[in-house]
Amino acid sequence: MYEAGCCLKNRFNHRWNVNAKEALKIQERLAKKVRISNGLSRLDLIGGADVAYSQTKTFAVVIVLDFKSLKVVARSFGVAPLVFPYIPGLLSFREGPALLRAFEGLKVDPDLVIFDGQGVAHPRGLGVAAHMGVLLDMPTIGCAKSKLIGEYEEPGAERGRYSSLWIGGKESGVVLRTKKGVRPVFVSPGHLVDIPTSASIVLKVCQGYRLPEPTRQAHIEVEKFKKADEAMRC
Repeated sequence: MYEAGCCLKNRFNHRWNVNAKEALKIQERLAKKVRISNGLSRLDLIGGADVAYSQTKTFAVVIVLDFKSLKVVARSFGVAPLVFPYIPGLLSFREGPALLRAFEGLKVDPDLVIFDGQGVAHPRGLGVAAHMGVLLDMPTIGCAKSKLIGEYEEPGAERGRYSSLWIGGKESGVVLRTKKGVRPVFVSPGHLVDIPTSASIVLKVCQGYRLPEPTRQAHIEVEKFKKADEAMRC
């Protein structure tokens, strides 16, 4: 059995109803609070978070799995009005309110959460995984399907091969091949983990698919959540 908990700590909460200029200032402030180190004392429960959109709403799902078996032990849903415009590099301001509502509803505390998005591999070092990690004060990893910023060499075709992702001469993550012959994913620490740990965990929870199981499961659930909401309005 897993203890019930409340993982929404919100140590550094902020307003979400802001314009792009204010959002940039918030990112710059929070980026200074990101800590890249292996702060994991245990890893029994691993979470995955993903987001979907309709024309007027943002939908979020957080899935929690047992790390050893990768069986789902908890899930939680969140929805919020879609008010922030699409601006590359500021996506966490579209996704954050719904994500936080999903985290509020969790009955267990994950030891780490993987987000479908960037960690510190971001122009200001604060992708959605880093942003949420700081707000929730928990270890987070960003695992994105595509590059937002940085330079890298294509990793080898075999599963587990990787290359470093460089931003301004600094290693900020890895480009990781999670399945032979399939396009790599872009992994970067969010908060309270380091680059090697992030890459190792993502590879370990990829079970024959390109994407890690926590975010793959979260993606399936959030699409169901969105479709159910749309069906209710028909």
